[in-house]
Formats: sequence, C-alpha cells, structure tokens
Amino acid sequence: MSEYDYMQGKNRVESILDNYMRIEEKEKLPSDGNFTFENGYRTWLTSIFIDIRDSSVLFTSENQEETAKIIRAFVSELIEILRDDDDFMLEIGIRGDCVYAIYNTPTQRDVYKCADKTFYANTFINMFNKILINRRINPIRAGIGMSTGKDLVIKTGRKGVRINEKVWVGKAVTEASNLSSLGDKGEYSRLMYSSLSYDNFIDKLQEVSKDNVRLWFHSIRDSMSDMGTIYNSDILKKDFNKWIDANV
Repeated sequence: MSEYDYMQGKNRVESILDNYMRIEEKEKLPSDGNFTFENGYRTWLTSIFIDIRDSSVLFTSENQEETAKIIRAFVSELIEILRDDDDFMLEIGIRGDCVYAIYNTPTQRDVYKCADKTFYANTFINMFNKILINRRINPIRAGIGMSTGKDLVIKTGRKGVRINEKVWVGKAVTEASNLSSLGDKGEYSRLMYSSLSYDNFIDKLQEVSKDNVRLWFHSIRDSMSDMGTIYNSDILKKDFNKWIDANV
C-alpha cells in the first residue's frame, strides 16, 4: 500500500502558495491546452444548474429499476437542451442530483442564449412530468438557477499525473448552484436568476416579445446570502408548451 509522505506534502503546499501565478483577462476562455498549473484566465461566464427537489426520497425508492429509468431519461434530455458548440459551452456535467453547464458569455446575446435554454428546460420539465403522470408515476420537482460573472478559471489537480480539472473561482457557478436550490421551493417558481444575468438578457428578451417581459419576473431581495436582488419566473416556450398540451 502506498503511504502518504506528509513531509513532502508540506513542501508541495508551500511551493504552490509561494509560486507566482499569471492571470490573463480574456474575452473568451481559451482551449484546455493553454492551461498550466502556473496560470489562470479571467473571463465572462454564465452557469446554469438544475437541481432535483427531494432527491433523497426519489433515490431511495423501493422500485430501483423505475427510479433509474426516470433519472436517466430526465438527465439525458436536460443535457440535450444544455449542450451547445464548443466555442460557447465550456463544460457540462452531473453533480449528484444536479445537471449543470457553464458557457462563454462575453456579450448580452450570449447571456440571452443561456436564458433561452432555461426556458426550454422549464418547459421540458412540464412535459416530463406529464409523461410520468400518464404512467401513474409521481412527478419530479426541480429548481433552475442561472448566474453570470467575470470569474477566474484555473487548472487544478496533481502535477505530473493525469488527474486534473478546471476550477471556476467566482460567482457564476456558486450562485447558479445556490439559486437552483431555491427554485420550486415554497412560493417560488422553478426559474431563478442572479441580477447580473437578468440585467444582461432582459433587453434581448424584450426584443423578441410583444409583451412587457419585466412583468414576467418577481424580484426578491435575498437576505440569506450576498446575492442581493434575485429574480424568479416561470417562463415557458409557447409553441413547445402548446405541443405538450395537444400531444402528451
């Protein structure tokens, strides 16, 4: 059995803490090949998290085969909604009972593209739940959180071995995760947005709608964290939702 050399461990920790790290400002995050253990990039990112409510009840169901099919179908379609071309989408994955995606968003149009994905995800959950109800299966509840920030991205892991990942340091990922935990809870609808996300997509959303889209959102002063004002909504894709009513 390999034993941990704690004396060398202390030296490695202090070496990393003492090292100079070069941080570059980028409009878009470069490819993975540009990352080293000595640099980092700060850029505009938007993150979406979709968090299943009461997942412990679902995952401990006695009918494990049925639960496995529900989770597989739910996660598979959310990934289909969230995925995009590599220049826009930086990472997509699953964390326990969450599906998440992180995007390059240097422009307001990019942030609006992310918001549009959350509208599709919200509508999809309605379709998914209708399918489950038709099969006499309890529907799923989920919160959808989205946040935008100019964040730092670094490569972490163990230098010299093939165990390394990018880590997102800043608000975009953390806030999206926190916001998703609020959606579809209590009086809140599924969709939750940080103020920076809202401010960057609301004008684009207004351009594609004849209605006053600001009335579709309920502003909330978050006193439990440092997120400030956040926005809650239940926007659905109209044609998609009509199709659900007629065909599911």
